[in-house]
Formats: sequence, structure tokens, C-alpha cells
Amino acid sequence: MPALIATATVLTACGGTGTASSKADGPAAKVTVTPAAGSKQAKLGAPISVRADGGKLTSVEVKDDQGAKVEGQLTSDGTSWKSAGKVRPKTTYTVKTKAKSDGGKESAATSVFTTEQADKVNKLTNTPGNGQTVGTGMPVSILFDHPIAKDRRAEIEKALKVTTQPHVQGAWGWVKDWSGKDRIDWRPKDYWPAGTKVSVKGALSGIDSGDTGGWFARDYNYGFTIGADHKAVIDVPSHTLTMYENGKNIGSVTGSAGSPQDPTRGGVHTVRSKNAAETMDSSTIGHGKEWMLDSQWVTHLTASGTFLHSAPWNKQLGVANTSHGCFGMTTSDAKKVYDFLTIGSTVEVKGTSNPNKTDVGNGLEVWQESWSQWRNRSAL
Repeated sequence: MPALIATATVLTACGGTGTASSKADGPAAKVTVTPAAGSKQAKLGAPISVRADGGKLTSVEVKDDQGAKVEGQLTSDGTSWKSAGKVRPKTTYTVKTKAKSDGGKESAATSVFTTEQADKVNKLTNTPGNGQTVGTGMPVSILFDHPIAKDRRAEIEKALKVTTQPHVQGAWGWVKDWSGKDRIDWRPKDYWPAGTKVSVKGALSGIDSGDTGGWFARDYNYGFTIGADHKAVIDVPSHTLTMYENGKNIGSVTGSAGSPQDPTRGGVHTVRSKNAAETMDSSTIGHGKEWMLDSQWVTHLTASGTFLHSAPWNKQLGVANTSHGCFGMTTSDAKKVYDFLTIGSTVEVKGTSNPNKTDVGNGLEVWQESWSQWRNRSAL
């Protein structure tokens, strides 16, 4: 990690590498901007700071090369200002300051500097997407392109903020995604109330994610809405899937869950994606080249292949559990379930003989853990 910035440029009404102006004779306040004006390779890892000696700052305005304002805080005594975040890679900043000396002299100055290019930039994939409407079990899920060093996780977690309307209690937890990448999810303590508005902000710009992860080059700001309360419960022994809307039973379908040799994964799953038509390939779930079957109305639960789908080839629907872990149905029933469940809806599997708990990273499986277990995943 590069060393923190130690150099500075002094800007006064009498000169400096920035530009300055004065309305009267006499000593002006000495204004110091860090990083230094004129720098073409300012080091990463620190905020922008401004200090006034022999007076007070009356105005500080900072913008990047896209014209975006950089937020910051002026101290109560007016002697210093610091940006809310750190400088980001390969960015030119313009700092305009106004100050008044202890003797009352006013001065103004402009300082321009450019930061160094990062060797590697870390990017995010956010789930759900901005503006999306999702089910009551959907977590906020952030997948990182590159690894996050363990000693960087606390700072990154502090830079992430979830706000909701109405207020909902929740917490961040670090997860290893099924892909092998690092991920951080935010889940509510209990399922979301329908209609909740969710805002996610990540003040990540300029934060180092570690030697193999690189720097974050931008901030993030997006939101989504929690839709209707749609849930499903699969009762494995009775070969039944029951749909619930706002807690009310609105109908059931029969099907075939996993066989005793490949029992369906238990607990509460979150719908992660859906596909109207898909080829079921046995090799993707460790069964070699046993089958290659076309299915419709496929609702994905786990990343490892626990799905709800049509299974017209199965002659034991509603009679026996003979699948390889999925819940198969007639094509018409699979479409009913597909249409009813949204991304983020929950599907609870009861009565399975499978003793294994699904790993949280195997899909959006945040409800496989209790609230206390989940909170232990936080770096804070």
C-alpha cells in the first residue's frame, strides 16, 4: 500500500504554485492544501485536506475532473477542512479556497492536482439492480471482482450504508461466493415488510482493498423496492408445494422432490434467478452424462443446482420423490410457481432427509443462518 501523503503546497495571497488574490495589503492567512498543487502523481490512500494558519477558512470548494462536487467537513473553528472520502485513482481535483486572516484580510486561492494511476482497480456487481422490485427475502449482495484482504474488510464495511423506509434492522456479513469471489451481503433481521424502499450507498472511492485486490475508483449509490409478500413451502413427504401471499394460502401443487439418494436441500432458500427454458445437464451437479433434458419455467434457488422446474419426463409427480434434488412439477404447475415467485422470494423446504445446511454463498442463502450466526460474519 502506498505511503500516505506527506507533502503539501502553501497557497497565500503572495504566491505559491496555485493562484491567489487579495483585497488588501498586509499578511494573509497561510492556506495549505494536501495533496500538493501541480502534482501529477499524488499518492492514493488519504483524503484531501486544507489547513489555514493565521486565520480561518471561509469557503472550500472541491470538484473532480467530471465536475462532481467532493463533499467534506469544515471544523468548528474554521482552521481546517477534510474530504469525506479519499482521493481516487487517476483523477484531477480542483480546490478553491477562501480565507480571512486574524487581522481581517480576505484572500482566495486555487489548487489543482492529479492522483496516480492504480495498478489494479476493484469493481462491484450489485444485487439487486438499481430500481428493481424484489421479494421479501432478498439481501443486498455485493460481489467483488478481486479479493478483499481481511485487514481491509472493516474499513470497507464502514463505507457501506443501507437506509430503509420504514426503518428495518439488519447487518452486513462477509461471504465466499459460489464462484470463489469475495462477497458482502446485508440482510434484515427478519423478512422485509412489503413496500419497503431500500437505498444502498458505498463511499468506496479511494479505499485500498489489499495487495491482490486493488483500489476502488468510484462511489456507489442505488436503490430498490420490496414487492409483494410471496413465499412458498415445500413439504417433502407429501410431495407438495404451497404458495402464500401475505401469509394466506393461495394454493398448492404437487411434484417430486429429491430422492433418498439425492435429498432436496432443506431450510429457507431465496429465489436468485429464473429462466423460462433451460437444459438440465447432469454433469453440472456431479452426475456425469446421465441425462440432458429440456425443461421450462425454471426457478433457481441454489447456485449448485437446486431448482423448481417442469419435469414432464417424471411419471412419479405427486406420488414419490425421485429427483436429483430439485422439485419437479407438471409444465402448467411449474409456470404457476414461476409466475408467483419473484426474484428474492423465499422457498422453505420442510421434511427433507438432507442433513446438510446450504452454504450462504451457494446462491443468496442468507436465511440458512440464525440472526446471531449472521452477525458473526461482520468484520466490525
